[in-house]
Amino acid sequence: MSTDCPTGAEHVHWDLSTLHNGGDEALAALREASDAASEFATAYRGKVATLGPTGFAAALKTYADMQDKAGRAYTYAYLAWSTDSASAATGRLLQSIKEAYTAMSTNLLFFELEWTNLDADLANEYLNEPVTRTLAGHYLDVLRLSKPHVLSEPEERILAEKSLSGRSAWNRFFDETMGAMRFSLDGEALTQQQILAKLHDSDRTCRRNAAAAFSEGLRENQRTLTYIFNTLLADKATDDRLRGYGSWIESRNRSNEVDGKDVEALIDTVTGSYELVSRYYRLKKQLLGLDEMTEYDRYAPIGEADSHWSWDRARELVTASYADFSPEMGRIVERFFTENWIDAALGDAKRGGAFSHGAVPSAHPFILLNYTGKVRDVQTLAHELGHGVHQFLSRKQGVFHADTPLTTAETASVFGEMLTFQNMLAAESNPQNRLAMLIGKIDDTMATVFRQVSMNRFEDRMHTLRRSEGELDTDQFSEAWMETQQAMFGDSVTLGEDYRHWWSYIPHFLHTPGYVYAYAFGELLVLALYRRYLEAPEAFVSGYTDLLSAGGSDWPHVLVSRLGIDLRDPAFWQSGVDAIADLIGEAELLAASHQES
Repeated sequence: MSTDCPTGAEHVHWDLSTLHNGGDEALAALREASDAASEFATAYRGKVATLGPTGFAAALKTYADMQDKAGRAYTYAYLAWSTDSASAATGRLLQSIKEAYTAMSTNLLFFELEWTNLDADLANEYLNEPVTRTLAGHYLDVLRLSKPHVLSEPEERILAEKSLSGRSAWNRFFDETMGAMRFSLDGEALTQQQILAKLHDSDRTCRRNAAAAFSEGLRENQRTLTYIFNTLLADKATDDRLRGYGSWIESRNRSNEVDGKDVEALIDTVTGSYELVSRYYRLKKQLLGLDEMTEYDRYAPIGEADSHWSWDRARELVTASYADFSPEMGRIVERFFTENWIDAALGDAKRGGAFSHGAVPSAHPFILLNYTGKVRDVQTLAHELGHGVHQFLSRKQGVFHADTPLTTAETASVFGEMLTFQNMLAAESNPQNRLAMLIGKIDDTMATVFRQVSMNRFEDRMHTLRRSEGELDTDQFSEAWMETQQAMFGDSVTLGEDYRHWWSYIPHFLHTPGYVYAYAFGELLVLALYRRYLEAPEAFVSGYTDLLSAGGSDWPHVLVSRLGIDLRDPAFWQSGVDAIADLIGEAELLAASHQES
């Protein structure tokens, strides 16, 4: 696949051999883990309550080893498919791995279920064993809290096995449908990643035509996409009903290890500050010299924001940004480049977007990008490397505690973006260029905080409607989308008729229902953390590194409190929103001084 301008990332591919040398080896490793799981089940099924503290600790270690080996194989198959989703071979390998992995997981369900159902006194006795507390203490505590929503083992086995031909299959179908779609622009068939990149172009005609082409492609696939959404919404409603959850978001909040009231406080604070969105886009309309701001103008660059960044230049800047903050983190970031842990080249059948996959503790993270040389790609590189650093540092916590809830999973990524942005800003002396960079940063903040919360409002609407009214048609989805989007923009942005279809391409709604508010959570948390860093840099770096290294070994509010942040204080969210207002105020002053000069 060609890009508008070469970046140097055309041959940047990851090396998956550190996981496995090919699909056959991955399948063989998973079979070994599956055989071990069968032996584990024979040895321990029905006996967890009789193991005693040391016996339970030994069983946990064996359980962790099996999960690591199986996770390594699954990671290999998923990453291979991500860069070639149209290949029958990678699709077949991924499905084979999924089926074997699900069978293995189903065979091991008894272990967590028996733990969850243990008598409270006996569970505490097991938890007091130092090895168990270190290896999986918090993980086991969280499992115990899920007891009201856990079904019997036969029921859990059925749900796990049916997910392969249910939710998992529909998500794969969605991904492959979007991956195969092409959008016609100026006689060229573009991928989703390429067409969306055009929305950041300085030429308004290009942006308008790209938006129209993207809308047309979505419109042509509305029947399929609407059906996929309906099916997965119904699947979640069934799952929530069977597990006794009171609302569509409750299971996500539990998974994120946050209280629903704290999430409501976040959402109320952000939606109550929508005027900042209007204030910002009125400024941007003025800077762009437009009579009317439309949805395809939102990411229009101001001046130097449209500059081209080669891969080597981006690598140098981002690595330096992390190294200036922490030499240790700089060294970790450098390894992603030198040891081929990144896949940045564009590809015809490559999955869109970007992610950092934490893999398993015995391996290392892998980063997927679709690098086009835009400023936002530099920020995306910084963002995903933040995830990568976090995942690398937390590996020492082991299988049970390496991962973090979504609420804190975005902390390191957004913080890394902030470090990179501040480095870029400090090196720029031209006021017009500084304004362009600041506008770009606020664009990202608007997308991360306000847009994500508005999408949470759309999610809430569509889940509620699906459960109360049954299957929804395309117009119902579109109306919910337009109403929740317009509520955010007010009268500052005109949303055209084509924009009605843009709900249908967002994967988070399907892959991880309820995910999107975590972006706002992470951004506002980072704004608070960055202020702490500016107040006491040397002390902060050590505490921040400890926070990342802790992974998911404790409750998020406990881990963050060590850096002086109280996630349970409603005023905390307002302080983050106030920081955004300060950024807008700074941009307004720069704009005014530029006009005067």
